[in-house]
Amino acid sequence: MELDGKRALVTGASRGIGAAIAIALADKGADIAITYERSADRAAQLVKTLEEKGRKAVAIQADSADPEAIQRSVDEAARVLGGLDILVNNAAIARYNDIAKFTVEDIDALLAINVRGPLLAAKAAIPYLKEGARIINIGSAGADRIVGATGTVYYMTKSALQSFNRGLAQELGPRDITVNLVQPGSTNTEMNPEDGEFADYQRSLMPLGRYGQPEDVAAAVAFLATPAARQITGTILNVDGGALS
Repeated sequence: MELDGKRALVTGASRGIGAAIAIALADKGADIAITYERSADRAAQLVKTLEEKGRKAVAIQADSADPEAIQRSVDEAARVLGGLDILVNNAAIARYNDIAKFTVEDIDALLAINVRGPLLAAKAAIPYLKEGARIINIGSAGADRIVGATGTVYYMTKSALQSFNRGLAQELGPRDITVNLVQPGSTNTEMNPEDGEFADYQRSLMPLGRYGQPEDVAAAVAFLATPAARQITGTILNVDGGALS
């Protein structure tokens, strides 16, 4: 229960990696707020699961492309939980295409949610964070190794998180607030199932030869949120089965 009494906000957490992160933090004692865009039923089910663990939990509808919604969701999370100690920037989208075929609308959506979203969430959360707080960003191992040219724009947005992570760690370090980036590799989610069309190729890139599970990413995030990780900041942790080795 290393996180007993801590308050966490996990964005984009109604399913997949985000939901696993929320559960992992709750298992360590944290109260949890999550945001979701459309999956209200799944968000409600997750809140029920967290409450059954004895945690305070709330789901907040918010579009991570909307600056006002981001600010509102952070304020609401802090109000309901009585403060904020941990921010996990998990909300993201993925769209793939050849560069020449990418629409401006798709480019703008990727930049708004994957780059501007985490920045604005951190901006909104910082006034609530005190000594010992944590910001953990969720990126992609594709930021370092592009797998498939049609992912160029998506991976570009995830690369931006690396600079953001390092810079924010420098800014908040004097306040004893750590900032770290977790980069999942191929992970078994609805967006990239381990039995999907390209799954065998992705497994061939990993020395471990298997897909990660959402719980693998969540375990890394939960560790970075604990006091045991107090001397780790500005770091990129790959949870990718060795694909970048």
